[in-house]
Amino acid sequence: MSRRFHTTELGSIACEDLSDVGAGKEGWLVNNPNLLTALDTHSLALADRSIVLILHWSDGADPSSHRLKLVPDLSPIEAEYISAIEWLVFYDVRVLAIGTSSGFLLIYSLQGDLIHKQLVNNGNIIKLRVRGTKKDLAEDASSEEVCVVMRTTIARFDGSDIQSMLRRWFQARHSNFWDQTSNRRDPEESGTSFGRLPYQLWNVSKYGSCADAAITGIMPPPLMELQSNQRYYCAVTIGDDAVISAYRLSEDRNRSIVGAILSKVVPATFSTISSLSKMIWRSDATTKKQEAKPQPFARASPLTCLKDYPRKGEKLTLSPSGTLAAITDSLGRILLLDTQALLVVRLWKGYRDASCLFVEMLVKNNSATTRSSGYEYEKSDYCLCLAIHAPRKGIVEVWQMRTGPRLLTIPCAKGSKISQPTYRFVSSMVSSSSYVPLEVFFLNGDSGQLSVLSRSLH
Repeated sequence: MSRRFHTTELGSIACEDLSDVGAGKEGWLVNNPNLLTALDTHSLALADRSIVLILHWSDGADPSSHRLKLVPDLSPIEAEYISAIEWLVFYDVRVLAIGTSSGFLLIYSLQGDLIHKQLVNNGNIIKLRVRGTKKDLAEDASSEEVCVVMRTTIARFDGSDIQSMLRRWFQARHSNFWDQTSNRRDPEESGTSFGRLPYQLWNVSKYGSCADAAITGIMPPPLMELQSNQRYYCAVTIGDDAVISAYRLSEDRNRSIVGAILSKVVPATFSTISSLSKMIWRSDATTKKQEAKPQPFARASPLTCLKDYPRKGEKLTLSPSGTLAAITDSLGRILLLDTQALLVVRLWKGYRDASCLFVEMLVKNNSATTRSSGYEYEKSDYCLCLAIHAPRKGIVEVWQMRTGPRLLTIPCAKGSKISQPTYRFVSSMVSSSSYVPLEVFFLNGDSGQLSVLSRSLH
């Protein structure tokens, strides 16, 4: 089967500004470990340490026709660099979130304005995950979040808190008063003008540092706390020491012994150091305000771990519901993990350097009939699949979940990567009339071509 039959070309991202993120030599998109990509339905962001290039397009428009070059304000003293990027997409608001090697979360508008800056924790942010679970009969509440993954910690920001902050910023940005003062605003104060975003922070280094991690969803409380009103989350981590680890995360900071110690020791130590520094160095009118401090840890209880030296966990991908996770390891295997039972339910071998994305495909035989009659597809019309990109084989395979067969094998050019639009936060003001399935996009770095995998197998 030809790849052209199963994909639809969207356009080319080729433009002069691509040289700023390393374009110009073969394999630039996949061979540079510092190059980060984030895809939305009509935008692509590429970041290389200190610069972000954003390409926009609409239906029928060339992706390279509308572009923005963003240079975040990073600390040269600490050699700070961009370590993670992701889109935050609400009904009427779309911004870019940036994680840095110093532990800061930055949020920028599409005009290049710094909206928010906040220290999450000291250390390198290796991943920003945006996901949500809708309210249904099995869940008593919906959960939408931005998860910040670091080597030893996980932080969770609630989507509603971020949306509320963004609305206040955009309202102020377009008010008459703001128009008169925005040009004189100090960028260092951007993270505090609209309040510090509340979040939970957990230490998940019990079984070693993380290469990747994710909060998979809400889980039941421990047996001794069945009457508790607080919410618990399940987190899955992968790394060098433990291929897979799982934790129960509590929202309660007061019960964390480590958090209690840090909440007492850190402020006292910081106060002492600050007092000594003032004695040594004369303070003047230009002295900057104190740096924000990370908050104490909440309780993270280890549930299980899988150690299998020399195997190391490399990448983790979550299904839309969070009940399945595809994990690639250093031995060329792909593990399909049931995140509720915490059991590996499927295994693939011979996929070194692979990457995985969950995708929803139309597999019904009557797809052509329903399309011609004006039928709007529902979630039940789609089947959950796993797309596996095996760059050494030069193919992308599509497997039906959980134990189904391989449905497609598509040639994938060398120097290409697969990507997926970020999760779109649900607004209470809008009700979706039709279901939007998960899609997989192909980006060929050498040719600049961007294409999307067809939803139907027929």
